Amino acid sequence: MLYNSSAEWNEAPHKRVALIGMSGLGKTYLSEMLRAGGAWYHYSVDYRIGTRYMGEHIVDNFKREAMRVPFLRELLRSDSIYIASNITFENLAPLSTYLGKPGDETKGGIPFDTYIKRQRQHRIAEQAAVQDTALFAGKALDIYGYEHFICDTSGSICEVVDGNDANDPVLRALSQAALPVLIEGNAGHTDELKARFDAAPKPMYYREDFLLEKWAEYLRLRNVAAAKVDPDDFIRWGYGELLAARLPRYRAIAKNWGVRIAAGEVRDIRDPQDFNALIADAIDRS
Repeated sequence: MLYNSSAEWNEAPHKRVALIGMSGLGKTYLSEMLRAGGAWYHYSVDYRIGTRYMGEHIVDNFKREAMRVPFLRELLRSDSIYIASNITFENLAPLSTYLGKPGDETKGGIPFDTYIKRQRQHRIAEQAAVQDTALFAGKALDIYGYEHFICDTSGSICEVVDGNDANDPVLRALSQAALPVLIEGNAGHTDELKARFDAAPKPMYYREDFLLEKWAEYLRLRNVAAAKVDPDDFIRWGYGELLAARLPRYRAIAKNWGVRIAAGEVRDIRDPQDFNALIADAIDRS
């Protein structure tokens, strides 16, 4: 690890951390709080995925949809209009919309083979974006003059790495650039995440072997053809399955590559000083 004791952490002139965990447990809250303090640079892996690595796919999909409208089709073909993705740290909807949900196209779904293709694109993009952490940690200090650096990883990082593999290239690159910090929830947090997701289901990334297994299981349980699957119903069902499967994968990352903090501890953090103290404690606990 970059910091092997609380003393090393406290004395480090340039602190670098990478937050890991399910969306909704506090990664973005901490990142935005630290950025607001003025001394921390915030690197969002999801934003990097949606701009640098998936941006062209996203915009091409917008254009594909626009070409179905005769009025827009002629304007596009004559270069009279410009279509772009307005993705931001706070609004990742263009990326989510592109990933989509498999199932009945009349209900907003996309064919399963298209879904698989986009999932594969996302995997490559996420691995590349995580490996860019060192690049942006350097830019944060050398170009912008930020003393400290925080990487807000995607909730799906555990799906694109193997925390038990000491030679995992993505985790090696990440751990050399920043201290991986897992934000770990409890049963209550899991219920809260499920309820929040149930109210507003959104596209998710799955490991391909897990996705194929769960897709086949869902079709059997619902006794439905792939083309007739309710996209939101599958996504809601799949989210619960995904939460359980991700937990040991997150823990392997924390055990072998970094430290862990509890989601309940995150809620008590109000400023960078609180954050620094919590990370120091987590390092000593590990």
